[in-house]
Amino acid sequence: MSEAIPAVAVVGGGSWGTTLAALLLKREHNVSLWVREPEVAQDINVHHENRRFLPGIRLPDELRANTDLTRVVAGAGIVVSVVPSQFVGAVMKECAGLVRGDALIVSASKGIETSTLRTCSEILAEILTRDQANRLVVLSGPSFAIEVARERPTAVVVASHDPEAARRAQQLFQTSYFRVYTNGDILGVELGGALKNVIALAAGIVAGLGFGHNTLAALITRGLAEITRLGVALGADRATFSGLAGLGDLVLTCTGELSRNRTVGYRLGRGEPLDEILRDMNAVAEGIKTAVAVHALAAKHGVEMPISEEVYAVLREGRDPREAVQNLMLREPKPEQWS
Repeated sequence: MSEAIPAVAVVGGGSWGTTLAALLLKREHNVSLWVREPEVAQDINVHHENRRFLPGIRLPDELRANTDLTRVVAGAGIVVSVVPSQFVGAVMKECAGLVRGDALIVSASKGIETSTLRTCSEILAEILTRDQANRLVVLSGPSFAIEVARERPTAVVVASHDPEAARRAQQLFQTSYFRVYTNGDILGVELGGALKNVIALAAGIVAGLGFGHNTLAALITRGLAEITRLGVALGADRATFSGLAGLGDLVLTCTGELSRNRTVGYRLGRGEPLDEILRDMNAVAEGIKTAVAVHALAAKHGVEMPISEEVYAVLREGRDPREAVQNLMLREPKPEQWS
């Protein structure tokens, strides 16, 4: 197959897209990577490193990046979408007509579109053909890109309404260091991967305020309770939130110093203004946008999400982080079983 028609097209050249492209290439697939920034493409093609988004990782010499979306996607048998959630619709609309009718589409983005409150799979379902949408696979789970790139043992989950598509994606990504489980609950897997970023912002805030392990343990546990409440209200399977895409990703993002969302929260807790924090960041902290979507979804469906609401107030209303913690601690007492 020629370079212009790769077997696998990875759309998105951030840290996660670059990592997945390298992983698939090591699996001896013919991979081409679309990146938006010309300087990133040059770095990958000339220096075999994505110095902007994945510094310090030597990429396979065979990995080729291209800023021409048409050239990367046209005729691909497998398309992996790793675009930030707020741009999935725009990017994939541009190339949807070029994708083969029998192509397997894998969504590896985490987040909720704020303007429509749709998950990435819901966005893609409106762009793809019915057959492609029915085979759509979502990949999520606790997976810092840099650790996967360094081949640290990692476990993730792929979800699809089509069991055969899920098994195919499982075989596509499975390696000795990247273990892949299957799941039939697309919505739950996506919501777990998106909503945990809001709780991770809260985890960073309490760390920045100087609170300790007791606070973090309570936050993770009660954060999982409200994520599950919203997920079930939207139609997801409660059990999904106890798995890799739920509890697993939540623990990772709330405790790992590599977490962009936790880092933003930490700096907020230390008193830094949000606009200053964002100016310093290369990559997207999805939880900032997701907090807005969660605020709207919780109101729309009548779901109580106190931690997420306090994060929203800190981000959008200028609430003092210490006041936000006090608001949570002084809420009306409830039985734990209520969750």
